[in-house]
Amino acid sequence: MRLTIIGGGGFRTPLIHRAVAGWGAVREIALYDSDPRRLAAIGAVLGDQNVVPHTDHDAALAGADFVFCAVRVGGTRGRVLDERIALDCGVLGQETTGAGGLAYGLRGVPVLTALARRIAELAPAAWVVNFTNPVGLITEAMAEVLGDRVIGICDSPAGLFRRVAWLLGVPEELAWFDYAGLNHLGWLRAVRVAGADRLPGLLAGDRLGAIEEGRLFGVPLLRELGMIPNEYLQYYYATAGAIEKARRGPTRGAFLHERQEAFYRAALAEPSAAARLWAETLAEREATYSSAPAPASGEPAGGGYEAMAVAVMRSLAGDGAATPVLNVRNRGALPGLPADAIVEVPCLVDTNGAHPIAGDPLPEAQLALARAVKTAERTTITAALIGSRALAEEAFAAHPLVGDRSVARRLVAGYRAAHVELRALR
Repeated sequence: MRLTIIGGGGFRTPLIHRAVAGWGAVREIALYDSDPRRLAAIGAVLGDQNVVPHTDHDAALAGADFVFCAVRVGGTRGRVLDERIALDCGVLGQETTGAGGLAYGLRGVPVLTALARRIAELAPAAWVVNFTNPVGLITEAMAEVLGDRVIGICDSPAGLFRRVAWLLGVPEELAWFDYAGLNHLGWLRAVRVAGADRLPGLLAGDRLGAIEEGRLFGVPLLRELGMIPNEYLQYYYATAGAIEKARRGPTRGAFLHERQEAFYRAALAEPSAAARLWAETLAEREATYSSAPAPASGEPAGGGYEAMAVAVMRSLAGDGAATPVLNVRNRGALPGLPADAIVEVPCLVDTNGAHPIAGDPLPEAQLALARAVKTAERTTITAALIGSRALAEEAFAAHPLVGDRSVARRLVAGYRAAHVELRALR
């Protein structure tokens, strides 16, 4: 079995490699990256003769059984600009949420759509697993070319489930987590164990503060909602505080850009130390990830998208079925959103693909928010594909975290001036 990783020089590639190696069914991993420097550094970390680097993506794609997409158009520097320009305009600049996410999407859609076309030509039977952010938006753009053969992955829901299962004192595999929404915009609505929903009792109890979401949102809000939101909903429920915090110091993007660039420089200067340097940088990255207060003793860590990706790959290859939360075409699973829209819901994964499992409608307030964000995402996709500045402004204005046409015009002007990839917007 041949796996191709597009964006293979990315910092998190060794995590994927580790997870794939634990399965053992992949005979070759092709790493494609447009930056030979990054490829060399990651190759030094891996030190695996079955990993083949490529700077020609056609050569990397040919004959692939699976393609993982982890592309950052504009690099980490692009993320820094996305965050800073938004903050300068008075709105949130987070990587995947609000103005920063739409800017990232505007740059990514043309590149990932073109990549999807090459995959369709060179590896038409390949399953494509997309990590590229914003995952829902990019997966939706790629699905216009690849249909159901592209699946978006995010580990945020899985991290939430892990923490809730720990709080309930039940094995995670014995619980069913009723979760629905969009990528980085979803809600845990029920936790069924032996047929009984344990979430109401959890919300009424006194232990919610022991998990990240309880500390992040506050117990009163979770009880008011009757659900536990994805951690990224903090940007919607406490927008002013998130903006103020981002303004007080270097943004997350600036922090990662500095640390990761230092790693690449050091790894190229001393290849024999690359694995150690990578591990040290990863530990620092993970330790500074959450904006919630320090975790309680014993609380499970988040993360683990690479293990999810391999579990999905194994199910698609016929090595057992799985039911993770994935980003797939709705097909009626989440009432109130278009059938062809990419949503984030539990899915049954087997050799025929990822099949969304139908659930109850979202409450009206949550559905209205999801609809507004989906409208902004879909307008962004169209704007990126036809190069329309007016549509890009419309997309930003439609997003609940912008919601102002004059601000939208300033954002698009700022992003267009900062990013060479957006100069085509007319």
